[in-house]
Amino acid sequence: MSGTLRKFGLYVAITVLLMMFQACAPKKHVMPPLSTVEGIQRHFSQGRIIDLEAGEAIGFTDLIEKLKPVDVIFVGEVHNNPEHHLIQVQLLQALMARYVPPPAVAMEFFDTTRQPVLDQFMNGDLDETAFLEQVDWKNSWRFPYHLYRPILWVSQDKGTALLGINAPNAVVKKVARSGLKSLTSEERNQVARDIDLGNKAHREHLSRIFKQHPFKKNPMHRVKTFDHFYQAQCVWDETMAETIAAYIKAHGGKMVVFTGNGHIMNKFGIPDRVLRRVDVKTATIVLYPLTERTTLNKKLADYVWLTSDSKTGRTMRRPMKVQHGKTERKGKIEK
Repeated sequence: MSGTLRKFGLYVAITVLLMMFQACAPKKHVMPPLSTVEGIQRHFSQGRIIDLEAGEAIGFTDLIEKLKPVDVIFVGEVHNNPEHHLIQVQLLQALMARYVPPPAVAMEFFDTTRQPVLDQFMNGDLDETAFLEQVDWKNSWRFPYHLYRPILWVSQDKGTALLGINAPNAVVKKVARSGLKSLTSEERNQVARDIDLGNKAHREHLSRIFKQHPFKKNPMHRVKTFDHFYQAQCVWDETMAETIAAYIKAHGGKMVVFTGNGHIMNKFGIPDRVLRRVDVKTATIVLYPLTERTTLNKKLADYVWLTSDSKTGRTMRRPMKVQHGKTERKGKIEK
């Protein structure tokens, strides 16, 4: 029995020594995610706002000042990142407080057929419950409403207009399945009249996304060809651009546009298509989840706000949609 106790005591002593050794051993240092800009040696961490042209970090007040001469300000997001929505509200409040009249607000998250409902909401003729029912939020967008609620209420309280700019989802899905030529005349009238399919850089960018997209591995999915996929993406972008340009031509003033990052990165989605229609000064702000060492292309945006990669729950929708929280780096699509 005493021999057994001695063995047990030895085991305990060895275990304690091992634990002490592990506690004293140097811990592996985890490098924080940092970003650089092409051609710039500086490193930028989460929370920084980067002026990509200058290759330097700026403060929030500086950003708002730099936006002073801009007519149309595009602000991106990763749809299920709560931090992005908080930043968007912060930006919108600052811009609303600065300009008289305050800017109009355009949102990807409503299609153009919902405009009468948005007008009633802005006029105070619909309460929130009725508004959500009539825009069919539960089925049309499906991301948590609480993420977008502050933007809507700030817009109603301070803004001059709230625009739904997207193409109807059913029409875009039909294009993705069978192409633009499959649309009826009624369906064709619900999207942009002028749809440019000839932007080589845009096409190559989306080709890489198409090849990596999960639906490529799902034989049950109806998106069969890249041409139809690309046409659907252009229907989205051109319809939003046409709606924005039409409002600017009719009313003038400033506008803040909220969309997924994928529609404004590199500017060949919505921004350049707006400029094809109307002569305005634009700026793009991409909210970029920084999760690893990354080099940012200067053409990505005018400004990049580095954030965390936090996420909230969502319902899957639009399986052929571009994954907005991605960008190009050295020929790859990077999260």
